[in-house]
Amino acid sequence: MHFQFRLIPTLAMLLGVLLFGYLGAWQSGKGERLAQQLDRRAERSQHGPVAMNGSLVDPLVAQDAPFTVVGTYEAQHQIFLDNRQENDQPGVHVITPLKIAGSETRVLINRGWVGWTLGRSVLPVVATPVGRVQITGLATVPTNKKFFLMPDHPESSPKLWARLDLARFQNLLGHPLQPVVLQQTGGDAPDTLVRHWPPPDDRVGKHRGYAFQWYGMAVALIVFYLFASFRKGGGQ
Repeated sequence: MHFQFRLIPTLAMLLGVLLFGYLGAWQSGKGERLAQQLDRRAERSQHGPVAMNGSLVDPLVAQDAPFTVVGTYEAQHQIFLDNRQENDQPGVHVITPLKIAGSETRVLINRGWVGWTLGRSVLPVVATPVGRVQITGLATVPTNKKFFLMPDHPESSPKLWARLDLARFQNLLGHPLQPVVLQQTGGDAPDTLVRHWPPPDDRVGKHRGYAFQWYGMAVALIVFYLFASFRKGGGQ
């Protein structure tokens, strides 16, 4: 038996191994990041909420942490997040900026979900508490990721947003804005909004399984290449 080197099969094998290795590392990384997120959320849920003031928080540190904040709502800047479902029912999330007491800083409060069945030209009517309020909620950093297979609906109203863009909201307010959104969890709100904030799905095992499959395909490709490259005898 002798090894017969051939350029094109060798290049194809190397490209395949690189591709499978990259996909394996990508899935493994997703699994590890999700595991860290779940662990962080579970750890922080065991501690009481931290008071939020006008100083801007670090979004990486604040993510998934409970906060309490005192201030007054600015109902004139309230918007709705489109295409949010609850129990397979269409609806929107109600986003209202809160002016933090003793400062000019605002923080966005996701006050919860409300059904929306009257058509895109008729926005829901949601009352906003007047005066000083205290809000408790989990901090989250909104993502502007846009999915190719899920195009946004055209915004039929300046109050109806497809995604929550903090930079866009800050330009609208003209004041400092906390880099996180508080998902309201306190049961002290006098309204019927649904506040259901499930934790991220525990897909760590799935991502790790996918990574194992991609790495296995890389190994299988190397084995197949070596098997196919050895020939009997000394001839070509």
